[in-house]
Amino acid sequence: MASAVDSLRRLGPGAVRTDPAELARVDRDGSHLVGHAIASVAPRNVADVVALVRWARAHRRPLIARAAGTSLEGGSVPVEGGVVVDLSGWTAVREIRVDERTARVGPGVVNRDLQDALAPHGLFFPPNPGSWTESTIGGHVGTNASGPRSFRYGPTRAWIQSVDAVLGTGEVVHWGSRAAKRSVGPDLLSLFVGSEGTLGIATEVTVRLAPRPAVRRGLGLRLPEGAALGPVTTALARSVGTGLSAIEYLDRACAAELSGPSGFGTLGPGPLLLLEIEADDPAEAAARAARVGTILRRAGVRGRPTVYEDADALWTLRGRASRALDVRLGQRIREDVAVPLPALDRLRAELDRISRTERAPLYLFAHLGEGSLHPNYAVDPESPRGRRVRAALLRASLALGGTISAEHGIGAVKGSFLEREIGRPGVAVLRALKAACDPDGILNPGKLYPPLPRAAAGRPSRSPSGSADGRARRA
Repeated sequence: MASAVDSLRRLGPGAVRTDPAELARVDRDGSHLVGHAIASVAPRNVADVVALVRWARAHRRPLIARAAGTSLEGGSVPVEGGVVVDLSGWTAVREIRVDERTARVGPGVVNRDLQDALAPHGLFFPPNPGSWTESTIGGHVGTNASGPRSFRYGPTRAWIQSVDAVLGTGEVVHWGSRAAKRSVGPDLLSLFVGSEGTLGIATEVTVRLAPRPAVRRGLGLRLPEGAALGPVTTALARSVGTGLSAIEYLDRACAAELSGPSGFGTLGPGPLLLLEIEADDPAEAAARAARVGTILRRAGVRGRPTVYEDADALWTLRGRASRALDVRLGQRIREDVAVPLPALDRLRAELDRISRTERAPLYLFAHLGEGSLHPNYAVDPESPRGRRVRAALLRASLALGGTISAEHGIGAVKGSFLEREIGRPGVAVLRALKAACDPDGILNPGKLYPPLPRAAAGRPSRSPSGSADGRARRA
């Protein structure tokens, strides 16, 4: 370990830190996983990143790219003996091309800071995950993040124009184009988005932008206890003339955690429906809100909604749900699944059944407009009961035509379930892509890709984590 760090310091690829406080910071992320890095490095430029990758190949050391560390699946937790590439300082908004509606940014730019920079130009970057006040554009690219507004605007992948990155070979690539559309074979950029830092380290991202609505109004109202979610969501999703850009849900248990004076207390005890309406002026916003009210009444939802003139305030409050549950529950299962809208209530019923069977209290919030549910269970994820709960809810989502991850990625948690969704041929294609971009397996090992069978785990020289799956340990 000492000789590896010494050689890294001699290389000089930016600030190298090994002090306990720094390692404690980079050894964990938004999940409950804890890793064991030997150092963190803050590269100054692309040349430093290239030098780091070449050093890692020569020394068979894992590299884990990181900025804010908000991953809920352990995606930025280092495997034992790894080196964290800290890009949190790469925060420059390098260029805003107003006419093209694009911006060139560093991977460490925080979503909210980018929105602030774009506001004077009448533009915005649509993806807004719950962690938008602290998560970064590089992290959005890594996980194909979404958020409430993905109901209207889609996930991060739809808003990435190009990415500059350093592959695990040490080569510098630029994937994407300034052209509005092109057809040059399989889209390498789309393959990179969602790859969780396992193919390359992003050094610059060009994002697409949208015109900023003149009015963005939030609506919050209480749903009847036990109300069917599918019919309400489908009625709203199919509606026209409403300007809806988000349809969100908090069950009673989640709403209770945010019910204080600065929370959702005025809406009642929950469950809650949270909406966002976009419009060109206040009169249009009022007309659209009235149209939404009519749709809800026809679907059996009564009551006058609370209006949030600034919808971002609503989403900032909604984004506190996960942090509030951290305080309440500590270690827990926090999952991220999605199903077709007609299957929403069947999935919720199955989640309730799992909760009763395993005696694991359920806290549920959701991006209803996409059929994306975030079930949280008050149970130790690594206990036998916790493993049963996770396996049961992932199987339930797949059985209903859904997915095991809607927006958080696979990380260090769900690799063993990936083959159930994409099949063995799909996994083989992913492994071939990984081998082409990162032949020595140095980039974020143990993440995304399912663990290889022990007999096929590879040669010792290609196992930098020291284990077949490179898993981090739980806190």
